Amino acid sequence: MASTALSEPQVLAHTKRRLFPDESEQNAYAVVDTQFATSNWLHDEPVPSRIREELAPFNHVQIGSGYPDLVGVRLLDSEYLAVERFGEEPPLVAIEAKGYTDSGTVDIERGIVQAYDRLHEANAAYVSGPRAAISQADRTLARELNVGVLGVESDGEVTPLEVPRVVGNRTSDEASAIRFQATAQGVADKSFSLNHPKNYLAYPLAVYHAEETDSIVDERVVGETDGARRGASFLGLIEEEPHEIELTPLGREVVRFAFDRYGSVDDALDAFTEWKGSRKRFCEIAPEWGLVARRVVWAYPATQLLVEELQTMHDRGNSTPSLVDLVEWLHRHHPTFTIELFLRGTDDVRSRVLTEEGDLRRAELTDGNVYHSPTVFQLKAMLYHAGILESRGSEPSRIDPTADEWTLRHPLNT
Repeated sequence: MASTALSEPQVLAHTKRRLFPDESEQNAYAVVDTQFATSNWLHDEPVPSRIREELAPFNHVQIGSGYPDLVGVRLLDSEYLAVERFGEEPPLVAIEAKGYTDSGTVDIERGIVQAYDRLHEANAAYVSGPRAAISQADRTLARELNVGVLGVESDGEVTPLEVPRVVGNRTSDEASAIRFQATAQGVADKSFSLNHPKNYLAYPLAVYHAEETDSIVDERVVGETDGARRGASFLGLIEEEPHEIELTPLGREVVRFAFDRYGSVDDALDAFTEWKGSRKRFCEIAPEWGLVARRVVWAYPATQLLVEELQTMHDRGNSTPSLVDLVEWLHRHHPTFTIELFLRGTDDVRSRVLTEEGDLRRAELTDGNVYHSPTVFQLKAMLYHAGILESRGSEPSRIDPTADEWTLRHPLNT
C-alpha cells in the first residue's frame, strides 16, 4: 500500500477533526470505537500516537445492530446536513470510516450499509473515506439510503459529497449516555472540582444577591469561585449564558427555600459562612439544607443510576461493593455510561482498561489512577454529605479500588 494512501484511523482522525473540532465546545461530545485504540492497524502499519490522541476518548457504543467508528452529538455546520437545525437538541451522529486495506481497496459500499443500520437510533449517519475511492455508484446508493458521504483528502481536507436529512429516532440507553455527555451536566474533566454540596447550593443565593456574585461566593462560601459556578451549572442550578448567569427553576427553588427559612438570602448566606471549611456530614450539621442537597444531587442523572444499581446489588447480596465491583456490575448493564462516568478519557487509560471489543480488563481497574476524579472523589463526597452514601470520596491516586466501598446509607430490604 502506498505511504500516501489513507488508512481507516487516518480517515477517522481527519473526519473527527473537521466535524468535532473543539473538545471544550458546549453541547458537543464524541467518542471513537475501542478498536482504534490499538497501536497497529494493518499488519505492518503502526498508528502514530498523535492519531490515537486525536481519536480519544474511546468507548464501545452500540447504535443499531453494531458499533459505529464514531458516535457524537453536535450542531454540525450547515454544509453537512440537509437541514440546519434539529429541534432544540443537537443531532446524534454516527460515522463509519473506511480506508485503504493491505490489498489497496476501500469498501465504501459496506460502510454505507453499516451507516444505514445506525439510523435506527442515530439522527444522522455518514460514511467517510478517501475521496478518490468514492464512486458515483457509492454516492447514488448513499443518497437513496439517506446516508451522508464525506470525502477525505490526504492533506486532511474533508468534503461533504452527499448530505443526509436529519431523522428522529428512538434513543437507546447507550445513545443516551453520549447525549448526556454532550449536555451541560455531562461528566467532563472539570465538572466537579469541589467536594461539598454547600458550595454549589450557595451559588444561586449569590446570583440572586444584589452584590457581585463571585465576590459574595469568595467572601462567604468558598474561595474557588470558578469551581462553585461550574458545579452549580452541572447540578442544574444555573445556566451560563454568554454575558450573564441565570437561575434555573431548580436554582430559583433553592432561593425560595432560603427566603422561607431565613427571610433573606443575606441571612441564609450567614449560615453558609459558619459552615465554611467544615468536614462534618452536611445532612447532620444542617439537616434542612441536607434535604435540599439531597434533592439537588438526586436530580443529577448519574446519581439516579448509581443509587438504583447499588440497591439492585444489595438485593443480590452485595451490600458493600468495592469500586471495582461497582464498575464491573455497571458495565454489564450500562457499558457506555459506565465508561464515561468512571474512567478518565485519555488514550492511555481507555486503551489500558478496555479491549478492542469494549470488554473490561479487571486487573487495570485495581489502579486508582484510571478513575475519573469528579466521580470517585467529588460526586461520591457530595452523595456522602447528602446522606445517600455511607462513606466519602477520595482522590484517585489515594484510593485502593478493591477496598473503596460504595455502600448505600439506607438500602431498602425488598
